[in-house]
Amino acid sequence: MDLASSKARERSMGWIRDKKMKLSWRASGCLHKNGKLVLKLAALFLFVGFCVRILSPSSADSMDHTETPLMIDKRDAPGLPVDKGDNLPAASQGQVIGAEECDLFTGDWIPNPSGPVYTNESCPFIESHQNCMKNGRPDTGYLYWRWTPRSCSLPQFDAKKFLELMRDKTWALIGDSISRNHVQSVLCLLSTVEKPIELYHDEEYRSRRWWIPAYNFTISVIWSPFLVKAAIFEDFNGVSTSEVKLYLDELDPKWTDIYQNLDYMIISTGKWFLKSSIYYEDGSIVGCHICDQSRNATELGFDFAYEKTLHKVMDFISRSGHKGLIFFRTSTPDHFENGEWHNGGGCPRTKPAREGEVGLNLLNKILRDIELKEFEKASKEARRNGVKLRLLDFTNLTLFRPDGHPGPYRQFQPFSHGEDAKVQNDCLHWCLPGPIDSWNDVIMQIVVNAVH
Repeated sequence: MDLASSKARERSMGWIRDKKMKLSWRASGCLHKNGKLVLKLAALFLFVGFCVRILSPSSADSMDHTETPLMIDKRDAPGLPVDKGDNLPAASQGQVIGAEECDLFTGDWIPNPSGPVYTNESCPFIESHQNCMKNGRPDTGYLYWRWTPRSCSLPQFDAKKFLELMRDKTWALIGDSISRNHVQSVLCLLSTVEKPIELYHDEEYRSRRWWIPAYNFTISVIWSPFLVKAAIFEDFNGVSTSEVKLYLDELDPKWTDIYQNLDYMIISTGKWFLKSSIYYEDGSIVGCHICDQSRNATELGFDFAYEKTLHKVMDFISRSGHKGLIFFRTSTPDHFENGEWHNGGGCPRTKPAREGEVGLNLLNKILRDIELKEFEKASKEARRNGVKLRLLDFTNLTLFRPDGHPGPYRQFQPFSHGEDAKVQNDCLHWCLPGPIDSWNDVIMQIVVNAVH
């Protein structure tokens, strides 16, 4: 996330509030217009409810199983932690894997005295914004925790075993800057066995490819933040000159052109859909999200584009006949508190959160709900077509790690000019080493089960 993304996210929250206000106004207008009818219906429902209550002794039990209502008011402020655990994400479908039927995505962060297997000094692949220790982060406690599923044991990522399994194989991580963050973690772990050699990078070093000769193993990161074709008018620092042009009916050839040549891939997207965008289908504008009024385009909201995109992506995958293993990773929540990226928000915590301290804000919940819905539909079609599509639902795993972000230490020595220096915090990406390394423990376990 960058300055433009954060402002777009703030405008997205404003769009959500406006939408709720319009719905509320319309509802109140209808009640006023049809007041007498409503009173009559209310009396009828009360009478029927009273009768059902008397005649059905199990009605109280059935109420206990209803879904918790959406607590919108608590999550209107983006990035602020929810004060109760009511808004924790429910377990997603398709998480049970392997003969032991272990849910790898429901667990706890437990102390790990041994710490990470690499350091910021031993790994040359850590980009400066994620090199928290080099940039002067003073605490180290965040390094000594490990994700542990509640229903089974999870072995630590074994780089040598992984490379043996992946001999002559090709991997790709496809998505935005979180995918780039993740590939750094993978490279750091693999470099404990053999240092990967870079074979390719694009002009901006956003798409890159590495090779490990002894195992003929290739891994790439493919920059495709929307997964569909997009014209993006901003620089590397996120400064925009115009809205994004998003072509919702055209998948991005950056990843589809190499799709059939990959043995394994991890596909993801998310926060970029909060940006101001113009939506196209069949070459024509169909709407927008927070666009200039001069465009004369209908405001459809980011959720419209996100659902359309994921449906297109999932349909392509499920019908592709691909013979490898395809992961879809859910978007990861950020941990900004008391503000956002551009207005003083930060993530000062130094240890994992406990249950009841954090919850998904409304934006993250909207993204997640769409992801799970589209994945569930696609996974059924994929199974019918013999396509191996798996879900990486890291929402719970990452939600409880507000301590794992660079915060102000995305820059070198941010407080060298005094503790009151104005700094920009990063509460979306992850320090390396850090919590994101645990993603690879989970991924390897799924791969091992799939291979055997």
